Amino acid sequence: MSTPQDFNDRMLSLGLARVAEQAAIASARLIGHGDEKAADQAAVNAMRDQLNLLDIKGVVVIGEGERDEAPMLFIGEEVGTGNGPGVDIALDPLEGTTLTAKDMPNALTVIAMGPRGSMLNAPDVYMDKLAIGPNYPEDTVTLEMSPSERVTALAKAKGVRPDEIKVCLLERPRHDEILAELRSIGASIRLITDGDVAGVMHCAEPDLTGIDMYMGTGGAPEGVLAAAALKCMGGQMYGRLLFRNDDERGRARKHGVEDLDRVYKRDDMVTDHVIFAATGVTNGSIVPGIKRVPGWIETETILMRSKTGSVRRVIYRNPFD
Repeated sequence: MSTPQDFNDRMLSLGLARVAEQAAIASARLIGHGDEKAADQAAVNAMRDQLNLLDIKGVVVIGEGERDEAPMLFIGEEVGTGNGPGVDIALDPLEGTTLTAKDMPNALTVIAMGPRGSMLNAPDVYMDKLAIGPNYPEDTVTLEMSPSERVTALAKAKGVRPDEIKVCLLERPRHDEILAELRSIGASIRLITDGDVAGVMHCAEPDLTGIDMYMGTGGAPEGVLAAAALKCMGGQMYGRLLFRNDDERGRARKHGVEDLDRVYKRDDMVTDHVIFAATGVTNGSIVPGIKRVPGWIETETILMRSKTGSVRRVIYRNPFD
């Protein structure tokens, strides 16, 4: 029998790609049908079925919610055959349920895997997030800086004017002040309606996506998934948990969070080498969405290993009735 030390990222990576692919295919028939819950459930069912075929002793550390909120892929659920290495799994079976329901860009199925104990067991609260791409000095930007200071600092490091920096931001009323401040210094802004894992990933490939920085508040679990992606792609990320009430603080302590004010860097959220897979559901700037041709369905998956820095794009064409 395998031991926890036997985490073979190379051998497990293609299996992880299949998990993401099947979740995307399952949700594909619901693109544009206006039913977020049905699309999400289809992806959850397919992802769980595929995970249970892998020879792993997996534990979901970032999932669909607490056990009493989610019947499957809940935090703490054990998945896999039980005959392989112990692994942490962070997943979002359908990142962008609204995007899928409305047939809008950048819906993905997302999953990351690492050795047991390698990922922050983030509670389902908000996180203040900040991310930039690779090849900048450490702490070029920080959460302590104001939004305009971050843009100015990144522009200086990049050797451009602040108005040549493009920031990705979730379009939410809570971000109105950030938006106004960024506009005041002439920064370019791409507003997204959902999908901040994809938003953070955009920073890692600015030449492809045009995005230099991501900032704003969103779900903490998605923050850990985004950190896993950046650990593979390169880039810096910072996150601080935000709490609206004592119940959320208690939830964080239940998850083992002792310092409620801690700023987590990328490698604090993901402490060991991981593998990451994301399959396009709807068309996006990272991966294209699902394509249908008579008798076939085609997916594209970005599959990455932090250990080697390898990025593989897998096109999967499968007969489909």
